[in-house]
Amino acid sequence: MTAPIRVLICDDQVLVRTGLVTIVDAQPDLEVAGECEDGLASIELTAELQPDVVVMDVRMPVLDGIEATRRLAGARVQHPVKVLVVTTFNLDEYVYEALRAGASGFLLKDAPPAQLLHGIRTVAMGAALLDPEVTRRLVGRYAARIRPAEGASHDIPLTPRELEVLRLVADGLSNREIAESLVLSPETVKTFVSRILTKLDLRDRVQAVVYAYRRGLVTY
Repeated sequence: MTAPIRVLICDDQVLVRTGLVTIVDAQPDLEVAGECEDGLASIELTAELQPDVVVMDVRMPVLDGIEATRRLAGARVQHPVKVLVVTTFNLDEYVYEALRAGASGFLLKDAPPAQLLHGIRTVAMGAALLDPEVTRRLVGRYAARIRPAEGASHDIPLTPRELEVLRLVADGLSNREIAESLVLSPETVKTFVSRILTKLDLRDRVQAVVYAYRRGLVTY
């Protein structure tokens, strides 16, 4: 029998945290490894409990969810944990910062339980949770304002076709839509996306979108 996905719930609102714990614990394939009310505690408990996924609030006392995410899943973390951010606002700037910090995706706090459970399972499998169109809107809204200069596109170690696929990913297209646009099979597009992630040392599609905006490959 497959071991359940172990989840750490981090939210400073007791009612929200209790609700999340109840929802997760009711699933046979999920298990609440622990719960806490601030980002610093999430770091300490993650080291102690080794959860598969951390469900992380953004605005919390002591240490906010953005910095906690950076310490748990950032580029310099030796053994990053998968973080699913929950927030009140769909296009909250703090959520964008959390994605840059290493989160695998985000959900609204008022999302139905089924969506939360799907999100946890999706992130646990190593996939990004964000819908392509939501990703485009989210990143496009903030990337131009806070993107640092990171070099021109000719410095990126991708083939012309891979760059083309990356631009379409960042523009919000799904693999199926990219396949139709480039007259390729969905399987071929999937291979291209996987190759892009490997070459750029990116974890998932979310990071690829952020990367494309930060390198100026696309603009909003």
